[in-house]
Amino acid sequence: MIKGLHHNAYRCRDSEETRKFYEEFLGLSLVGSLAINETKTGQETNFLHTFYQMDDGSCLAFFEVPDQPFEFKDQHDFDLHIAVEVTPEDLQAMFEKGKAEGREPRGIADHHFVRSIYFRDPNGYVIELTAKTDDHDSILDPATNNARGILDDWQAAKGA
Repeated sequence: MIKGLHHNAYRCRDSEETRKFYEEFLGLSLVGSLAINETKTGQETNFLHTFYQMDDGSCLAFFEVPDQPFEFKDQHDFDLHIAVEVTPEDLQAMFEKGKAEGREPRGIADHHFVRSIYFRDPNGYVIELTAKTDDHDSILDPATNNARGILDDWQAAKGA
């Protein structure tokens, strides 16, 4: 039924500022820009919808809606973060590139199944670049990792 992720969409403050981060810094291609002036129901509107494509064909997308206020806030990693996969070599290179550009990367964090670094985009979203470890597939194998049992135990403990 579900074949994969087409795109995830987020609000942005400024489309050009967002483009510079996603295209120039992260290296994702801007593959679509839609200037929308009317909704499908005929209401007048004014927003720009942009799409940045990853190697698997899926996209991160953004809406700039100048006439609708949106309160941007720093997101805690537990609240919201966008994790995208890179190779182990690219993880190290992006860590160094981020430091060189003054982007204050956090990490490299070892989560056992992935290693990750974290940046903030111009909108305050936390962007996680993650590289799989050799144990990735076995650690995320529900046939052996007891994922459902751990969730059930968590739910039971919350009810206590």
